Amino acid sequence: MLTIELSRLRFFARHGLYKEEQALGAEYEVNLSVLHHPGVLPVRHIEDTLDYTAVYLLVKEHMQKPTPLLETVATNIAQEILTKFSQAEEIKITVTKIHPPIIAFEGSVGVSYVLKRNI
Repeated sequence: MLTIELSRLRFFARHGLYKEEQALGAEYEVNLSVLHHPGVLPVRHIEDTLDYTAVYLLVKEHMQKPTPLLETVATNIAQEILTKFSQAEEIKITVTKIHPPIIAFEGSVGVSYVLKRNI
C-alpha cells in the first residue's frame, strides 16, 4: 500500500455549536493520510495514484460548510474520500480548532477519525 499525506492544512471556518463561533469563525488545521493501492508500481503517472490536489479540494469544500461538530466534519470528509476514490483503503484524519473559545484555556481541541473500506 501507498500513503498520500496532506499535513498542516490551514483553514478559516465557521464550525461550532454556538452562534458566536459561527459568526466569528476560527482557524483550523487538518491532517490527513490516505492509504491506497496504486494502479502500478513504481508509480509514474497521476492516474496510477491518488491525486492529492483533488483530495485537498474535497477537504477545502467541507471546511467551507459551517457544521456544528468537528466529528461531523471529519467523518464526512473520510466517507467522501472512500466514495470518490475507489483505490482508497483507509483514511486517517484529524481536525483541530487552533484557538477554541474556552475561558482560561490554552491549547487546541480536535477530533481524529480512522475509516477503513470494508473488503
